[in-house]
Amino acid sequence: MPPYPTGSWMPVALSADLPAGTVMPAQSPAGPVALWRSRSGRAAAFADRCPHRGMRLSHGFVRGETLSCIYHGWGYAQAGNCLRIPAHPALTPPDTIRVATQPVEDGGGIIWISVGEPAAGPPRFEGLAPLRSMMVEADIAALEAVAGTKADGDLLDYTGNAPTIRLLLAPQGKARTLVHVLVAEGSSQAERIAASRAAEALRRAAEDIAHGGIAR
Repeated sequence: MPPYPTGSWMPVALSADLPAGTVMPAQSPAGPVALWRSRSGRAAAFADRCPHRGMRLSHGFVRGETLSCIYHGWGYAQAGNCLRIPAHPALTPPDTIRVATQPVEDGGGIIWISVGEPAAGPPRFEGLAPLRSMMVEADIAALEAVAGTKADGDLLDYTGNAPTIRLLLAPQGKARTLVHVLVAEGSSQAERIAASRAAEALRRAAEDIAHGGIAR
């Protein structure tokens, strides 16, 4: 994953893809994270490794306002401190047992995480609504080649055979890009279907270019 300036924001998921009481894996500039949402609806991002035995916390489960490791059930608050060790129910875990956390912002239908303390909030895209996310096995240059234009910061416009859609790009490595598809607010069902199909066509064409083929 390319370096991100300290304090910059990265879009890692759509809000709709992380319901209350669930956890999912994600990638950040600092490495793998367990992205989870408490039962009350608050999102949090942990380093994806339990301090106890190193199990991935993204395999865990949410109990109320805590994330528990699936291996031995150690439970962590959103601040990252350990609250519960099932094998020692009478023990108050020391504050030194904690998981590294990253700042999270959940707004406009997009979940953002940051490395370090951000100086300002993440961008907002007025008049746009998230439609879906997709992983593309190609870099941004391949996506730009298919779109026939350069990205403006993290946003790439693509028309295809549908109304113009905006693609929010989050590089995941040298040849992988997480793409969040944005459409105009109030788009009809037919327009949303057309936008989704256009995004899939762009993905296939970009992957063809990335693997040495010819865009379809």
